[in-house]
Amino acid sequence: MPSFQPLVFSGVQPTGNLHLGNYLGAIRRFVALQDSHDCIYCVVDLHSITAQLVHDDLAGQTRAITAAFLAAGIDPEKHIVFNQSRVMQHAELAWIFNCVARIGWMNRMTQFKDKAGKDRENASLGLLAYPSLMAADILVYRATHVPVGEDQKQHLELTRDIATKFNNDFSDRIGQLGAGVDMTVGDERVNGFFPLTEPLIEGTATRVMSLRDGMKKMSKSDPSDLSRINLTDDADTIAKKIKKAKTDPEPLPSELEGLEARPEADNLVGIYAGLSDRSRESVIAEFGGQQFSVFKPALAELAVEKLAPIASEMRRIMADPAYVDAVLRNGGERAAVRAEATMKTVREIIGFVGD
Repeated sequence: MPSFQPLVFSGVQPTGNLHLGNYLGAIRRFVALQDSHDCIYCVVDLHSITAQLVHDDLAGQTRAITAAFLAAGIDPEKHIVFNQSRVMQHAELAWIFNCVARIGWMNRMTQFKDKAGKDRENASLGLLAYPSLMAADILVYRATHVPVGEDQKQHLELTRDIATKFNNDFSDRIGQLGAGVDMTVGDERVNGFFPLTEPLIEGTATRVMSLRDGMKKMSKSDPSDLSRINLTDDADTIAKKIKKAKTDPEPLPSELEGLEARPEADNLVGIYAGLSDRSRESVIAEFGGQQFSVFKPALAELAVEKLAPIASEMRRIMADPAYVDAVLRNGGERAAVRAEATMKTVREIIGFVGD
């Protein structure tokens, strides 16, 4: 019995400027995974209209995310980079998954509650159902692994629930068509069409917090630009933002436990660890007992060293939109071939009549 081929899928929404949190929590790991996995990276422009239908420049934002992928080191020849709306099979499978998923599952999604706020009745249907689209993004390629932050774990669990229900509901048809793949679920060997995708949560800074409030996640939507380091910031701006980052008056602790009640200090230590590929313990061992007047300049120098070249390369790539569009077009064509192979079998499994 064949097994699922290891494949990584992930996507980034084209909404607002990419920032340090996106880089450390996602894009840098996307780059590293290229060395060990077959990878598909997507600019998820269909997701961007679930909470806000009308955008000032969705095309420009899509190109900017693509430029960030390329500037950070993702190779669009060896792997696939494309924008989601080019591949119609994402939406087709999302509709099928809307019929697989249960309303109760969607109502439990924490991010829907957060984004819809108190006026849930006025939220778009797309915002409620977008975890089904996320599941389709992953499973239309039968991806085995997804690099995710802690805040996306619930959505990946839903993806696994949808895959499990589809596999169970159509188990006889999958067997008749010989479309199943042997896999382990818990202690049991089962046969299914879709894999139970595994999360890849790793690194020292998978959740980067605001530079102005260590209790809030770094966000594109924060009204204060000082709360984040944008990937397009130049060296002077990066250094300025770190200098102005909120801290407390105490020196850095000599033990990691000393960061537990100090969210801003913990965040800056985590950023240093993430940028330098070191553990928090290693950073504390070097800087423990020192004032932020010593630590912040060291962090600023490191951040400029790592991020300024990416910003410069992003600006160069964005100055050539025809090249960016060619990357997306090529990636979309290659992605569509894989997606259609999946959907051809899904249509057979369900019983849709086609050519």
